[in-house]
Amino acid sequence: MNMFYPIILALIILTIASMFKILREYERGVIFMLGRFWKVKGPGLIILIPFVQQIVRVDLRIIVMDVPTQDVISRDNVSVKVNAVVYFRVVDPQKSIINVEHYYDATSQLAQTTLRSVLGQHELDEMLASRDQLNEDIQEILDSQTDAWGIKVSNVEIKHVDLDESMIRAIAQQAEAERRRRAKVIHAQGEMEASQKLFEAAQVLGQKEEALQLRYLQTLTEIAGENSNTIVFPLPIDLIKKFITKD
Repeated sequence: MNMFYPIILALIILTIASMFKILREYERGVIFMLGRFWKVKGPGLIILIPFVQQIVRVDLRIIVMDVPTQDVISRDNVSVKVNAVVYFRVVDPQKSIINVEHYYDATSQLAQTTLRSVLGQHELDEMLASRDQLNEDIQEILDSQTDAWGIKVSNVEIKHVDLDESMIRAIAQQAEAERRRRAKVIHAQGEMEASQKLFEAAQVLGQKEEALQLRYLQTLTEIAGENSNTIVFPLPIDLIKKFITKD
């Protein structure tokens, strides 16, 4: 009988030691009593009834989850590869343990399907230019669907939108054509503004014959200042009109 006393004493010590649990500041313990939910405890020292109560630890810190690269077909039938990162945390430990099995894996799968679904509704140009709006849309959908799991999705960021080499060349050609179009439009607008100003200047000069002659002489002065050997000086009819009229 003396041999069993040390064994019994060791079992008692182990049982007493298993009653005490220490949870860190960012941890909470979901306590089950005989398989039924009892309460959420922590942080600090927690005392459990051996063989009657069990504890499941839950981390409340923000979790950074990398969404694997997804093959997405945009609304304009362009195939792209997109990956993202999701920031979320557990706000209700009870729901995260009872309502869903492995909340991390569930959130990861939901993020992948939501990423494909949302981006598939937009064209490629919108994916590249309106990334902030797409991030907000994905974050709102994930946050609403994971609310029943006790999870708060705080942010979603699309990291990379990768295109095929052929599509990159097509986009470069499209951008070059767009730049040429803008250059032609700017040139045409400049011609229109210049012609309008010339028309207004002609109306002002046409009000007085002397003004036109002065402008003509000023132009000759500018030409004479250049390094030219020969100056062709056409004689305007307006200068000799008066003499012709006298005769």
